[in-house]
This record gives sequence, structure tokens and C-alpha cells, in this order.
Amino acid sequence: MELRLDGKRALVTGASSGFGQHFARTLAMAGADVALAARRIDRLETEAASITQDTGQRAIPVALDVADVSSIETCVSATVDALGGIDLLVNNAGIVVTKPSLKQTEADWDQVMDVNLKGAFFVAQACAQHMADGSGGAIVNIASLLGERVSKTEISYCVSKAGLAHMTKALAYEWAKHGIRVNAISPGYVKTDLNRAFLEGEMGQTMMRQIPIRRFGEPEDLDGALLYLLSDLAAWTTGHILTVDGGHSLATP
Repeated sequence: MELRLDGKRALVTGASSGFGQHFARTLAMAGADVALAARRIDRLETEAASITQDTGQRAIPVALDVADVSSIETCVSATVDALGGIDLLVNNAGIVVTKPSLKQTEADWDQVMDVNLKGAFFVAQACAQHMADGSGGAIVNIASLLGERVSKTEISYCVSKAGLAHMTKALAYEWAKHGIRVNAISPGYVKTDLNRAFLEGEMGQTMMRQIPIRRFGEPEDLDGALLYLLSDLAAWTTGHILTVDGGHSLATP
């Protein structure tokens, strides 16, 4: 068997850049039709057209504000209407506020929780309502190493990702009877346009020496885990948090 997703219909949140943009292309290359969802519809349109041209799969842009439950419902309905259903969800949208915990405001806390935890739940719920009426489906939440370990200046992000990991297990337990598998990937430090300068700087290089494999990840290092958890090869896998971090979580902070 191969890590193929032929005939599947997928929704990827946070798909205008970074992980989400990469994941959408990865799923299309594996044979899935993909809805790319984010607030920046202009970037989605460009990337969706590029994915369709390069892979031959349907790729559509869908507006989504993950912090707004009504926007989530509209997005999922539009995806189902355009693709004819929904089989797969990559719950990727996320934000971080970097600030000492003594300086974090209520607005900072609510902003991160609304996107990373509350938003992730309601996207999963909206997709699961359609999956439960069909032949089931697979959901992959994008957690983080910082849901297991902690950072001094990202308290709300750490808590939100720890909550997301536990939410993954709770939903897996509850939704298995509907044929819906729920798993998560917990990435370590992966280079993106947002963090590349830091990771390649002096502090980043010091951090890298704590990683047993001695390098930071690239987005494609997550592809195998993502495709496995979404594919039929993982038909008996649910409630699992798959850590992909170069061994970083093995080291004592």
C-alpha cells in the first residue's frame, strides 16, 4: 500500500502561507482535492491555481476566520458544496503572542486561544458533522513541541497547544463510533519564512545543538507523518500524537 489520498476531499486551514500552504500542496500531490482556507483570500487564489496547474487536482480558495464560528460554518459548507463532501481535515491555523507572562493581556490570551484551541475545535466539529453523515474521515491537528515543553515568553501558545493535544485524544475517543479518526502531529522547530532568520541566528544555532539529529526541520519533514495519519494505512490509528522533532523532546531543557 502507498501513502496515497486518491479520491479524497480535504480542507486545510491556515493555508495562505507556511505549513498550511505546504500541506495543501502535499495532499494534492498525493491525489486529494483540496480546499485552502484562510483570511487572505488573494494569496489563496494564487496558490490554489498553482496547485491545480502543477498537480491536476481541484484546489479551491475558501475564506475563513478561525476565530469566528459563523465563518467556520460558512467555510465548511462552501468546501462541501464545491468538492462534493469532505473526508480529511488538516487543522493547522495557529498564532503566537511572544511576550513575558507578566505582560500578557486578556486580549493576548483570548486571541491565541480563540484561534489555536477554540477555533480548532469548532473547525473539527463542523467537518465531523459532515463526515459522520458519510463514510467517516480523518482529522490531523497540528500541535507543537511546546505543548509538551515550555518557552519563557509564549505561555498562551504553550497552553493552547497542550490543550489541542488533549482535545485530539478526547475527540478520537468520542468520534471513533462515527468512523472518524483524530490524530495530531507535534512538530519541533521547523524552518518557515516567519522564523528562518531567528533559527539561523546565534540563539537559533545554540538551540539546534540540543537536537539529537543536529538540524532544524523543513516542512517536507512532516509530509510522511501527515500522509500516514490521513491515509488508509492508519486505519487502526486514532488518538495518537506523533512527535516529529529530530529528537528534540528527548533532551532535558
